[in-house]
Amino acid sequence: MHVILGSHSPRRKELLAALDVEFLTVDIVCNEAYPHSLQAGDIPLYIAREKADAYRNNIKQNELLITADTIVWLDGKVLGKPKDEEDASRMLRILSGKTHQVYTGVCLTGLDKQISFVDKTDVSFRKLAEEEIQYYVGKYKPLDKAGAYGIQEWIGMTACTGINGSYFNVMGLPVHRVAEEMRKFG
Repeated sequence: MHVILGSHSPRRKELLAALDVEFLTVDIVCNEAYPHSLQAGDIPLYIAREKADAYRNNIKQNELLITADTIVWLDGKVLGKPKDEEDASRMLRILSGKTHQVYTGVCLTGLDKQISFVDKTDVSFRKLAEEEIQYYVGKYKPLDKAGAYGIQEWIGMTACTGINGSYFNVMGLPVHRVAEEMRKFG
């Protein structure tokens, strides 16, 4: 099968490449709005499916499209990608000293078949000092990351006190599940 990654996320590219899968990437234009009635893992699953549907007419025989979306969930609210550095700092203040959930919805789509799933990881942060938040946001510019942080970056190394679930899910792609579902897909 020819694999297509419907994402330009450098982290998703890195993780899929680590599976020793050859793939092409495509940019999928999709409205990432979702019904407000959706909660937690249903949100990124819905968006991953919307991304797949936006590209579905381009899929050919023997092609497999992989789309995904990741959110951070805390206290019944979504923390998506921050709109600016001030918003990123606000999000990190909210996550400080708490355990939150990271949900990634993934959709594997072929010409005649589609498999989708969601993966969840609990992540705990110690209490962050304002100086640490400002340092991280200023140096790492986490504006393209759900919840305004990358677990693989400085903040993850210094602030994460526990993780229950897939580390790679927090990076943006639960590769263990992707590999398993790709085997099922054929």
